[in-house]
Amino acid sequence: MNARDRALGAFTGLAVGDALGMPTQSMSRAAIAAAYGPVTGLLTAVAEQPIAPSMPAGSVTDDTEQAILLARLLIDGRGTVEPRVFADALLIWEADMVRRGSADLLGPSTKRALSRLQDGVPADEAGRTGTTNGAAMRVTPVGIATPSEDLHALVDAVVATARVTHNTSLGIAAAAAVAAVVSAGVDGASLTDALDAGERAAVVGGERGYWAAGGEIAARIGWARGWVRGMAHDAVADAVGTVIGTSVASQESVVAAFALAEAMGDDPAAALRLAAGLGGDTDTVAAICGAMLGAAHGVDAIPADLAETVLSVNHLDLGPLVDELLKLRRRSR
Repeated sequence: MNARDRALGAFTGLAVGDALGMPTQSMSRAAIAAAYGPVTGLLTAVAEQPIAPSMPAGSVTDDTEQAILLARLLIDGRGTVEPRVFADALLIWEADMVRRGSADLLGPSTKRALSRLQDGVPADEAGRTGTTNGAAMRVTPVGIATPSEDLHALVDAVVATARVTHNTSLGIAAAAAVAAVVSAGVDGASLTDALDAGERAAVVGGERGYWAAGGEIAARIGWARGWVRGMAHDAVADAVGTVIGTSVASQESVVAAFALAEAMGDDPAAALRLAAGLGGDTDTVAAICGAMLGAAHGVDAIPADLAETVLSVNHLDLGPLVDELLKLRRRSR
């Protein structure tokens, strides 16, 4: 494997995880089981799906779409994204989603921050209450574009793309953790070493932005990884779904993705299927887990049949994006 294999694995894993979780997002585990049975592959959403009713199998959601949006802005800005440009791009994206009839719109933290920006609130102030997982779900391109050896520089890059919507200790720590796993994976780290890097980045990220009450991301990741390590796969769903949690809160969904990567990282396909059946913010948990596992194991670890379907259904060509992000990575060294 080389850096491109791992970077492409991260972006592909994000998209495949997202698509697996699309038909189950915002549903309970019981409702998922009743509607679909075990999630064993890509599914068409049932008509009663609260966010994506009847959406075709393999369709991605806001997780992948916002990650692609951020990747393009990073490339166009040669590694930097001006807050107002990012805000305008997110508003244009949401307007297009409305035009398409989608209910999968901007999350609560992002929506609130962009409304404040439109009211004239400075960029650094607009995201001061953003504690949900929006910055973490879209941060994979930052991890691909930024080397892992200088942890503080990596967190700086994360902050630059998170602060307009999630400028809090929790929002930044969560995004920094995911970006660091992806970046370390692209640099060739093992999954364990990459997850360790994510923990360390969460400590640094937790010192940035406005302080927000809640269990600290780094501490919760460390506890969750230790708790599920060696746990039988059939026990992981209860551990993650009922104790760690899968809501949009960063200290639940992002930590859940780390727990799944720790417990089931040797079988990415199984980890992503399990994530899709947990209930709650399934598309984001699976997307983040997929990005981290793809970065650590390379694109070949993501089932080819799933990847081909997702790329085809959504008309995605991730290779050129990855190549341009890797150019930014080399330039920053």
